[in-house]
Amino acid sequence: MFSQYFGHYLLNHGLISHADLSQALAFQKSVHVKFGVIAVDKGFMTSTQVNEVHEKQKQMDKRFGEIALELGYLTEEQIEALISHQKQSHLYLAQALVDLHIMTMDQFSKALNDYKQEYSLSDEQFEALRNGNIDTLVESILMKKDDNLQETYSKYLSLFAKNMNRFIDDQVYLELEENTPVDQGNWVVSQEIIGEAPLFTALNLQEDALLHIASVYAEEELSEVDELAKDAVSEFLNLHNGIYLVNMSNCGTELTMKPQKITKASKISGELLAVTVKTSKGSFQLLLSSTPSTVSLQENYTLI
Repeated sequence: MFSQYFGHYLLNHGLISHADLSQALAFQKSVHVKFGVIAVDKGFMTSTQVNEVHEKQKQMDKRFGEIALELGYLTEEQIEALISHQKQSHLYLAQALVDLHIMTMDQFSKALNDYKQEYSLSDEQFEALRNGNIDTLVESILMKKDDNLQETYSKYLSLFAKNMNRFIDDQVYLELEENTPVDQGNWVVSQEIIGEAPLFTALNLQEDALLHIASVYAEEELSEVDELAKDAVSEFLNLHNGIYLVNMSNCGTELTMKPQKITKASKISGELLAVTVKTSKGSFQLLLSSTPSTVSLQENYTLI
C-alpha cells in the first residue's frame, strides 16, 4: 500500500505524470502476490484453509498470518518466510519506474529521502510504512495536520483502508485535504454508529464507483444499480462497521449500529469530514462525522 501513497507523492510533486503512475502501478500489480497465494504456492496451506482465513478476516481486524497461526495452519517460521517475501513489494514501484525509463534510481532515492523528511518520519516509522503498516500511514500522513482529527477518526480510517485493501481493491489510496467539499447528487450509502463515541459514516459514490465495489463484493460483474448492487455496497459498509465495533469493544468502548440506508441524488450537509478514496476504477468519498445530529440527507431513502 505504501507504493500508492509514495506514487501519489511523486505525482503531486511533478516528478511523474498520471500516465506514468498508472503504468507503474499496473506493472507492480502484475508482480505483487497476496499472502495466501504465496502460502499455497509454497505448500504451507491449502486453498480451503486460505478461504477460511479470508472469511475470518470479515469478522475481525487481524492480519492473514495472525489468523492462520491461531488456526494452526501456519507456524511462526513459515509466517516469517512469507513476510520476508512480501517485504520486497515496496521495491516494485522503483523497479517499474526505472524499467519504464520514467525515473533513474538516483532520482527515486532522492525523492524517497525527501518524502521521509517532508513527513518528519523516524527511521522506525519509515520502515513500518515501507512494510505496509496502515496504522502508521494514517497517523503519520493522513492525520498529520490536526491532532483532533487523528484522535477522532484515525482508528476508523486505518481500518477502512485495510478493509478496502482486503475485500475490494488493493490499489486503494486515501487522500485527506483541508475543507474538501462534499460531492452532491450521488448515491449515498450511510450507517450511523451510536453509543459512547457516535459516528455518522457514509460512502458517497457516483454510479461507476458504486458498481465497482458492488461487483467485487458480490463476486459478479454488475452493470446497473439494481437491488443486488445496492445490497452489496450496503453490506460492505455494514461489514466494515461491524469489525470497527469489535475493535472499539476490545478497547473498552461499546457501540451499536443502526440499519444501513441508501439515498439517491441527495443534498448532504452537516459537520462532515470528506476523505477522497481513490481506487483502480475511480474515486469516491468517505464521509464521517462525530456529531451525527448535525448531518442532513435530503431526498427519500430506501431502508436496506
